[in-house]
Amino acid sequence: FVVLVVFVAADNYFHRYLPAARSAAVCADANDFVKFQNKQFRVVNVVDGDTLDINFPDENFGDTRIRLLGIDTPETKNPRTGKMYFGDEAYKFAETAALNKNVVVILDQTKPSRDRYDRLLAYIKLPDGRILNEILLADGYAYADLRFSHKDFDLYTELMTQARESKLGLWKQVKFEQLPQWLQKKWQNTQPQM
Repeated sequence: FVVLVVFVAADNYFHRYLPAARSAAVCADANDFVKFQNKQFRVVNVVDGDTLDINFPDENFGDTRIRLLGIDTPETKNPRTGKMYFGDEAYKFAETAALNKNVVVILDQTKPSRDRYDRLLAYIKLPDGRILNEILLADGYAYADLRFSHKDFDLYTELMTQARESKLGLWKQVKFEQLPQWLQKKWQNTQPQM
């Protein structure tokens, strides 16, 4: 009898609460698509080369923080890594390109809309129609983030390869040990020519 009571209680719990938690997560993504997808906002702050804030309230914050999807720029403010090679240049480039500009937010419908820090993951279309994420890669201010898949993964990998082979931006003088740790691990056995 006790086993039956425990089984019924567990069954009620799983059917009542877990679907609600799953649907809340799905709704959060759906809500982000409704609020942000293909909509225009003003960039009010550039945190570093791959992170910026737009003028739209987000939960408990006055602005929404966006992490540029598919790229990683050298750190400028991370206490664990310190300022990395070419971090200032990437930050200044992103700031010049986007700060105080009206941009369009584009989400990847194949991925969750948020990262583990609750930042919105997005591509940013600049007023001239170009995608900021792609410009940062093509001009050598960013690495293609090979850790996570997204709809433009192959394109971003190719943009990084072209910038590296052309010695653009950071690729002109970067040394292997100056690469982000995740990229060093990825390339440890196949170190491409720098």
